[in-house]
Amino acid sequence: MAVTSGPPGGGPLQDARAAVPAAPATPAGPPAVGAAAPPLTLTDQHGQTITLADYRDEAKSVLVVFYPFAFSRVCGSELQALHQAIDDFQNDRVQLLAVSCDALYSLRAYADDEGFAFPLLADHWPHGAAARAYGVFDEARGCAVRGTFLIDPQGIVRWSVVNGLADARDIDEYRAAIAAAGL
Repeated sequence: MAVTSGPPGGGPLQDARAAVPAAPATPAGPPAVGAAAPPLTLTDQHGQTITLADYRDEAKSVLVVFYPFAFSRVCGSELQALHQAIDDFQNDRVQLLAVSCDALYSLRAYADDEGFAFPLLADHWPHGAAARAYGVFDEARGCAVRGTFLIDPQGIVRWSVVNGLADARDIDEYRAAIAAAGL
């Protein structure tokens, strides 16, 4: 039996494919310290829209932590370390935002399963657009690498670190960056 993908000569299926947006190009690399952070507007695990601008109004710095996959070993240990020290990374001076290319529903299950008390943002559609904007999207694997950015209330990158997929980050470096920024 032959399987077809739509009527000959185009038709509705071809038109639907044409409406799918192309993935944005990945910049040459992460934003430099001292540069403006790319805009960030994503949905958290509860379906709420979160933007960097939300925290400018509150005069908070934001620690944006990109991670590859929910429910993975290294990501789980990194996020658990942040969860266990949440008062250092989510308070009246700084807000923690964890970002992956997973779907909203996966992130909700992950947050509920692990008990995370911070936003997990879904960079799912267009797939990896935020990770691309921050220069941390791995095209071959379809996920973010481990990029972390401390962004001040004016939207300027004050510190960053980017690690490969298998290389866990040290949260003591986060603490040092926050302290150096006077937070």
